Amino acid sequence: MTQCERILLHFHKYGSITQKEADDLYGITRLGARVYNLKQMGYKISKAIVKSTNRYGEKVHFARYFLDKTDGGKTEW
Repeated sequence: MTQCERILLHFHKYGSITQKEADDLYGITRLGARVYNLKQMGYKISKAIVKSTNRYGEKVHFARYFLDKTDGGKTEW
C-alpha cells in the first residue's frame, strides 16, 4: 500500500489528518508532499491552520488536512 493510499484510508475513516498523526500512525514524514501528490491525482483537499499549545505551554500552529467529499470529483480510492 502506498503512502497516498494510507492517507486516503485515514481520510475516509477519520475525516482529517495532521503531520503528527501521519508520522505517528504511518511513518509518513512529508505529509505536505503526499497531499500535493493527491491533489495532482484529482483529489480535492483543503487545509485548516490549527492553534494549540505544545508540551512546554508554547503556542504552536499546524495544518490539518481534509478530503472534500462533497465536490462531486474524485473521492473514491
